[in-house]
Amino acid sequence: MTGKTLGRELDACREADGRTGRFWKIINPNRRNAVGKHPGYKLVAQPSPLLLAQPGSSIDRRGGFASKHLWVTQYTPEERYATGSYPNQHAGGDGLPLYVQQNRSIENEDIVLWHSFGHSHVCKPEDFPIMPVEYAGFMLKPNNFFAANPAMDLPGEPNGHSLRHGEPVASCCGG
Repeated sequence: MTGKTLGRELDACREADGRTGRFWKIINPNRRNAVGKHPGYKLVAQPSPLLLAQPGSSIDRRGGFASKHLWVTQYTPEERYATGSYPNQHAGGDGLPLYVQQNRSIENEDIVLWHSFGHSHVCKPEDFPIMPVEYAGFMLKPNNFFAANPAMDLPGEPNGHSLRHGEPVASCCGG
């Protein structure tokens, strides 16, 4: 598996792909962990429908952020909302689609990772009077922060008598 560096904002307007198990890593290229890898986070998105609004409709124009699963922008304090500052008061085209048109560099910069996800719900008789649960989500996992699994940091033997090669041995099974 090879990785692709997304260097500019327009490069990073992406869609999840369940067929390939697509994920994204957000790394710090200026640091390395104990085994020489760059620490960061891995975003695993669950493929979900994108915006299903009619192209050109007011919902499509105002909800442009829902046209991609992933957006990455260079950090700018004024760009706080995926929809833009006033989603109900603008005619459309604000927010993430407008932000990324600047096509700023995102490589080795302070960035904002925007992940859009959700469900489209087509009503059916079984949904009334109580709609069944629908799950949506994603995973954001630390990646290459540690030299080993941090959950394996078990305390040594309480009596200190179990030795292997002169060092205390951690045991979970009493042996």
